[in-house]
Amino acid sequence: MNIILIKAIQLLLCLSLLVVLHEGGHFGFAKLFKTRVTRFYLFANWGFHLFSTYDNWFRRLCGKPLVTQRGKEGQNLFAWIRNTYYRLTGQKDKIQTENIGNKKYDDSVGTEYGIGWLPIGGYVAIAGMIDETNQKLEGEAQPWEFRSKKVWQRFLIMVGGVLMNLITAFVIYCGIMLVVGEDRLPMQNIKQGFVYNEEAEALGFRDGDIPVRIDGEEIRGWSASVIQDISTAKTVSVLRNGKETSLSMPEDGINLLQMLRSVPPFMMVASPMVVDSVAEGSAVAKAGMVKGSRILAVDGTEVHYWSDYDSLFVRKQDVLASNSCTLADSLRLRKMTLVFQNPDAAQPDTVAIQLDEEYRMGVYRHNIITDYTVNHIDYNLLTCIPAGMRLGWNTLANYVGSLKYVATKDGAQEVGSFIAIGDMFPETWNWLRFWTMTALISIVLAVMNILPIPGLDGGHVVVLLYEAITGRQPSERVMVWLEYIGMGLLIALMILAFGNDIRRFIL
Repeated sequence: MNIILIKAIQLLLCLSLLVVLHEGGHFGFAKLFKTRVTRFYLFANWGFHLFSTYDNWFRRLCGKPLVTQRGKEGQNLFAWIRNTYYRLTGQKDKIQTENIGNKKYDDSVGTEYGIGWLPIGGYVAIAGMIDETNQKLEGEAQPWEFRSKKVWQRFLIMVGGVLMNLITAFVIYCGIMLVVGEDRLPMQNIKQGFVYNEEAEALGFRDGDIPVRIDGEEIRGWSASVIQDISTAKTVSVLRNGKETSLSMPEDGINLLQMLRSVPPFMMVASPMVVDSVAEGSAVAKAGMVKGSRILAVDGTEVHYWSDYDSLFVRKQDVLASNSCTLADSLRLRKMTLVFQNPDAAQPDTVAIQLDEEYRMGVYRHNIITDYTVNHIDYNLLTCIPAGMRLGWNTLANYVGSLKYVATKDGAQEVGSFIAIGDMFPETWNWLRFWTMTALISIVLAVMNILPIPGLDGGHVVVLLYEAITGRQPSERVMVWLEYIGMGLLIALMILAFGNDIRRFIL
C-alpha cells in the first residue's frame, strides 16, 4: 500500500476518534445539565459560512445593511458566491437576503447526528450558545438553553471536551503499559556515557559524562525528554570517572529549540562508528565495507563516535551553504578518504569515496540500544495505572513547557498542519505506534483547545470566569465579535502551519 495512503488512513482514524470523544465531552455535560443539543457532527457540515460571516463583518464596519445567508448547512457557500458575483458585476438589485431552511430544535427529533463533508474537526450545536456556528439568539432565554444555565454548569460543558481528551490519553498510556510494558534504558547502563557538542561543553559537560540527576531528582531512564528537562534545570548531576559531579545551568535556562536543532546534537549516547548495514550499490559498498565494519578515520581525522563524523559533516555543509561555494567546491567537498576495518579483517583499509549529492556515504548507523542493557518492565491491572498516569503527566508537562517557544521566530517556523502531523505516523501499520501517537495528539488537542483564544474552549472559559467575577454576562454583540476575532486568529495560524509544511516540502 502507498506510504502516503497508510499515513493518511492512520491520521484520519486518529483524528476521527479524538474529535468524536472531544465533542462527546461537551455533549455529555450538556445532556447532564438538560441542555438541548441540536447537532452532533464528526467533521464540519456548515459549508463555508465563514465567507458570509466575514462579509457581514465588513458590512458592519461600513455601516451597510447585513446580508442574511444563514440557514441549512452546505448552502451558505453558494449563496455567498452568488451574491458576490452580483456585487462585482454591478447587479446589487439581485442580491438576495434569505433564510434557507433554518432549522430549529424539535423535541420530536432530538439531536441530529451526522458526518460532515469537510474533514476538519467536528462540532456540537448547543441551543442558546454563540459559537463558531454563528447562531443568533432570539427571544428570552429558555430553561433548556446554554445561556440560562449556571456558570459552573456552563464551565463544565465547555471544558468537557478537554477533559475527555486528557482522559483518553491517560487511558491509552495505561493500556500500553498493561499490554506492552515499558523498555527503560537506565542511565547507569550507558557505560560509555554521552558525547556533547560545543554548546554543551561550554556549560561544563564533558564527553563520557552520564547525567543521573536533574535538580536533585533521579533520571529514570534515557529518553528525548531528558534534553527538555535539562533545558529548564538549575543543576544537573553527572557521573564523571565514577564520581558524581554537579553542574550549574544558566538561570534563564537553555533554548530547547536550539538544543534540538543543533548538529551535532547537544548530547547523544556515545555510539561507536559501527556500520549496521550498507546501501547496495553505494561507494562504500563498492569499496568493500560490510555490516559490522568500524570506521576509524575520516579525511585523516581520527573518529570514535558517530557524533565525530557529524561534526565533520557540518563543516562541509557550512562551506556548501556559503554563497562563494561553486560546483567545483561541491565536488571537492564530496570527496572523502575513509579508514575502516571489516569485522573479519586483520588490517584496516584506506579508500577514497565520493559522497552522493545529499552528502551521504550509503551506510546506516548502528542501533545504540543493542550496545547497552535495556530493562523491560511488565505491569498488571493495578500497576499499569500509576505507570500510565506518570507517562501521561510527563508528556503533558513537556508539551506545555514547549509552548513558550511558539511565540518566538524559531518556534513559529516549527508550527505544522495536518500534513506535519500525518508525517509523524509510521510508514507501515503499527498498532503500538498508532496508539502512542493518538495519545500524544489527544494531549495536544486538549492543550490547544484550552488556550484562551476566542472561539476555542479556553476562550469561552475566560468569558465564563469574567461573568463569575463580575456577575454580568457579556452582550451578544461582544460575544459575536469575540468569535470573529478568534476565527481570524485561527485562520492565520492555519495559514502559517500550511505555509511551514509547504516550505519544508520544497526545501
